Amino acid sequence: MEVNNMSKTRVYELAKELNLSSKDLISKLNDLDIKVKNHMSTLEDEEVELIMDLLRDKPQQTEEVHQKEEEDIFEDNLEDIEEERVYKKSFKKGSKKNKKNNKKAVLTEEKEEDEIKIITIPEFLTVKELAEKMKVNPTEIIKKLIAKGIMVTVNQQIDFENAAKIAEEYGFLVDKEEVKDELEMLLEETPDDEKDLQPRPPIVTVMGHVDHGKTSLLDAIRNTNVTMKEMGGITQHIGASVVEINDKKIVFLDTPGHEAFTAMRARGASITDIVVLVVAADDGVMPQTVEAINHVKAANVPMIVAINKIDLPTANPDRVKTELSELGLVPEEWGGNTICVPVSAKKNIGIDNLLEMILLVAEMEDLKANPNKPARGTIIEAKLEKGKGPVATVIVQNGTLQIGDAILAGTVYGKVRAMLDDKGRRIKKAGPSMPVEVLGFSEVPEAGDKLIVVEDEKKARELAERRKELQKEMELKRKQKVSLEDLFSQIQEGSVKELNIIIKADVQGSVEALKKSIEDLSNEEVRIKVIHGAVGAITETDVMLASASNAIIIGFNVRPETNAKNLAEKEKVDIKLYRIIYEAIEDIKAAMKGLLEPKYKEVELGRAEVRAVFRVPGVGNVAGCYVLSGKILRNADIRVVRDGIVVYEGKIASLKRFKDDVREVQQGFECGIGIDRFNDIKEGDIIEAYQMEEIPR
Repeated sequence: MEVNNMSKTRVYELAKELNLSSKDLISKLNDLDIKVKNHMSTLEDEEVELIMDLLRDKPQQTEEVHQKEEEDIFEDNLEDIEEERVYKKSFKKGSKKNKKNNKKAVLTEEKEEDEIKIITIPEFLTVKELAEKMKVNPTEIIKKLIAKGIMVTVNQQIDFENAAKIAEEYGFLVDKEEVKDELEMLLEETPDDEKDLQPRPPIVTVMGHVDHGKTSLLDAIRNTNVTMKEMGGITQHIGASVVEINDKKIVFLDTPGHEAFTAMRARGASITDIVVLVVAADDGVMPQTVEAINHVKAANVPMIVAINKIDLPTANPDRVKTELSELGLVPEEWGGNTICVPVSAKKNIGIDNLLEMILLVAEMEDLKANPNKPARGTIIEAKLEKGKGPVATVIVQNGTLQIGDAILAGTVYGKVRAMLDDKGRRIKKAGPSMPVEVLGFSEVPEAGDKLIVVEDEKKARELAERRKELQKEMELKRKQKVSLEDLFSQIQEGSVKELNIIIKADVQGSVEALKKSIEDLSNEEVRIKVIHGAVGAITETDVMLASASNAIIIGFNVRPETNAKNLAEKEKVDIKLYRIIYEAIEDIKAAMKGLLEPKYKEVELGRAEVRAVFRVPGVGNVAGCYVLSGKILRNADIRVVRDGIVVYEGKIASLKRFKDDVREVQQGFECGIGIDRFNDIKEGDIIEAYQMEEIPR
């Protein structure tokens, strides 16, 4: 390829021509004051010629530079020798005077050091130990403590706070001794020396809307056919596979969508280096595509868009690019930073180009790890297999995992009995970025748990037991998520600098209006950021994203799904539901100012499903219902929910069991419900009964 003849050349193409990495070439271009953004930037002919000429002249220039450098070093050495000689001469003349001055300076420094007395004490220590540290009589300390109303003996323990107060009275500065237990020390990752680091393969997650061809694309890449084996053509499990291209490896994680990606991120497992977002050219950007984009942005991971199904007659890649631009992902050919690759998984078009782009992004990310140390990794899937026992798929992130290693993952320990690679072959060791199936765990570990190699199985068992105890304690004092009620106190404590919000509404217009109004409330103390906004009911995915990002969910004219509601309670995620936009804005504004005083709380009584609708002359429509949960009370407030969207709020006009009027109907029974001033009831609607309970101030 003659680069000079091209009208425009991309940086990575020129780098390939010159046998350089894109990163090195960008660095050289910046030195020459040729500004380029990244490896996809284009260069003019003159710039290309200039670079080619410079790199051709390089060997000769290097020799001249070396010669000049040697001359400069020689001259510098001569100057240094002369300076040192003059300095020694002057030092000898005033040596006696200097000695006196030095002695004075040392004494002054010592005196200053004596004045500042610092001691380090632990969380608890005995009076005797404190006295020894301060070199004072223990009886004096006991007298001072008794004066403060604390009755102690010499060998009794006192806490850090009281010990610090006593020490300050004696003129000591007190530091708290940080006691790191073995588990903490083990979890701490020691930074590696630059010389020990070696390049590692990138770990890629494929995400996108359902039926946009994620698995088909992976099939095309791996030349396998997973889809036909999966039930209903949908990926049912998480796995991993390794693909080799141009002697370089890429590790692909198969996920059943962004829920798993977020669930793992919520557990602190950030193993993905690059995300490939699959968008169908005939379908465009869909709700799950938007969710996937928001999840990737929240995780701060580089993204490549694969525009799939370009072989279809209805394909329109430009429409997809326009829709992506509206979401802030401007394609590179339109002057943005998002790499868009048109592909067809079915016809095997553009696959090589996609893999090349993944390797380019990986090269720019400069992914490295140290293979010469005990392994650390993350569990991406775990199950109990017949004949094998507990089996876990592990991605090794650093070091090398070997047969016989004692391992610890969460509250589970074990010893590596056998390892299988992604093709099912037995292997003896696995280096960084490699996915392996590990046998030898005591129990089934959880996905997202960090795997650590420890010195022996006995130590692993001890640490696993310790972790179980700590987990119990943690469950008792579960991490408190941010909520509107305690937002002001958290701002005051400085624990909230950024408030993340997820908006779900009945129509797109409401989402946009709420987003703009809420983001305008940001001030110098707290920045409000809407991380996701969409139309429809509040789902489990929304709750998982809120949990991972410590966000509040605001629902406008929508309701949470039952599973989402249960998950929100478990994850301690705050869901606020509104019918009027300004109420949502006022609540957030009041919470930020610390004025939020909740007066009433909604208590859900029960839910009933409309199974049939009866027309009663002179009364109107009556809903024949089945009570799904709780109970329906005659005097309760109700709302009618259709496909997750609230269509009416009001009161019950009549509640009957057969022909009798009743005060309440329990779960599992059928009833007839007449709704006050509402006739548009339909089969499949959900009637929610609730009461407003006053909260004492």
